[in-house]
Amino acid sequence: MAAPPPIEKSLIQLNDVSKFYGEVLGVNKINLAIPPGITSLVGPNGSGKTTLMNLITGLLQPTRGSIEVCGMTPEDPETFFRNVGYCTQFDSYPKGFTGYDFVYSFLRLFGWDHAECEQRAWRAIDRVNLREAASRKIAGYSKGMRQRIRLAQAISHDPRVLILDEPLNGLDPLVRAETIALFREFSGEGRHVIISSHVLHEVDIISDQVILMSSGYIVAEGQIKGVRSEIEEHPMQVLIRCDRPQALASRIFESNNVVEAKVHGDGGGLLIKTRNADEFYLMMNRIAMNGIMVETVAPVDDDVQSLYEYLIDDGGGGGGSKS
Repeated sequence: MAAPPPIEKSLIQLNDVSKFYGEVLGVNKINLAIPPGITSLVGPNGSGKTTLMNLITGLLQPTRGSIEVCGMTPEDPETFFRNVGYCTQFDSYPKGFTGYDFVYSFLRLFGWDHAECEQRAWRAIDRVNLREAASRKIAGYSKGMRQRIRLAQAISHDPRVLILDEPLNGLDPLVRAETIALFREFSGEGRHVIISSHVLHEVDIISDQVILMSSGYIVAEGQIKGVRSEIEEHPMQVLIRCDRPQALASRIFESNNVVEAKVHGDGGGLLIKTRNADEFYLMMNRIAMNGIMVETVAPVDDDVQSLYEYLIDDGGGGGGSKS
């Protein structure tokens, strides 16, 4: 993917942006100037992350305020949507489509000929490492594969701005590491990469800047230093889906990263608590390469919710910011 040509305005700017759904608050009084690089929107479910992404991509119009994306607005949709890629967290595919069909048909909307669309489709599919599965129907894909084919579609037209809603959700540890490396490539090409997540340790590792949201407000922005140390003081609970949870438990306790582990009630996974999520995920990468089939690794929502409440209360929320 070639780097985008220089543009006069490189910021995504939101000026006093609010969005209400009737009397329900989506986001309120958002003022941001987002530079190129990897920016993570973080917060518990219902904090306003997806609403903010839909506003930036022009899928929603603000109740008040204005939005400008690198000098572009959705009022010029042909230019705007050639330069913005959006990967939602929701599955929606035409019935019977293969992975290749899904990416190729999207590219045809831009008016390119068959050869150009075919070349771009395969290039995007290769970047997410799905060539072998591209001719199979998406209905037979795993959750992680569906996530990756959506990402392939979002990057297939070489956008300047890439908006990704929970892009790491459902990926196994090895694919997760490959996908994070891909985000770094996009960032190195001078693009905006905006990611929503509720996995704080990943955000801390990959982000150039972080925007912490709660109840529709921005409560912190900038480089949130010390997030890793805060996490270490507050154990994070993780659910691992795998083929041999008992064997995994014995391997996990060879490390000092885990303070508790128990087999999930359905027998198909392991619930663990760790004070060092960074080291724990690196350990899971090694385990996945050595005999235990790991399907997914994901934080448990209730635990993540309590962690955000802990960080927000400690950081002095209420619509302020810190760097």
